[in-house]
Amino acid sequence: MSKPFQFKQFTVHQDRCAMKVGTDGVLLGAWASLEHQPDSILDIGAGTGLIALQMAQRSPAELIDAIELDEAAYEQCVANFEASAWSDRLFCYHAGLDEFVDEIDDQYDLIVSNPPFYSENVSSGDASRDQARQNNSLPFDELIEGATKLLSATGVFSVIVPFKEEKGFIAMAKESGLFPNRITRVKGNPKTDFKRSLMEFGRSETNTLVDELIIEVERHQYTKQYTDLTKSFYLKMQQ
Repeated sequence: MSKPFQFKQFTVHQDRCAMKVGTDGVLLGAWASLEHQPDSILDIGAGTGLIALQMAQRSPAELIDAIELDEAAYEQCVANFEASAWSDRLFCYHAGLDEFVDEIDDQYDLIVSNPPFYSENVSSGDASRDQARQNNSLPFDELIEGATKLLSATGVFSVIVPFKEEKGFIAMAKESGLFPNRITRVKGNPKTDFKRSLMEFGRSETNTLVDELIIEVERHQYTKQYTDLTKSFYLKMQQ
């Protein structure tokens, strides 16, 4: 039984979710820019609801929607939303992205997604975990196409993908008319290779701001940059 994950302002129950709370989600929820002051936010593939909850903590947006296909994860997401201080602003749809796109006329000022990835066919012996991790349940091209349709004219789409997928993802996004504004490449410590790319897209071409984020100097010794980014959420990080 996996224990609830306690953050500073909310708790995430995760015993019914294949994909548990992890660094990727917390990073994206902390990193996604709110500078354009979005009134409406959508989390695609919400899982436990972690990123939508982070958005509710960080943003006064009236409308924060989430979509989740897996039934058990959807139910858990709803329960986590209802137990939070922002339950009146959070709503989860039990749907796949394609059906959601077909049914919803709204557009969103900010779309966030920590999509399932592992294009390799790895099997952990747990079918729902494998589906959550393999991008055949939400291929990148389908994610980009859906985001393009649901994004408002001045909206921003923020996503985290494996570093090795960065170039391909950017090329696919450009074909759909989305261009990278900002990229932060993430590595675990100074000696390792880049592992993830945090990317923000918009509808107009600009100079892409590129930087990097190192999580730890040594084991459990976090960099100032990582601490500053995540301290509003993690209990172990002092304000």
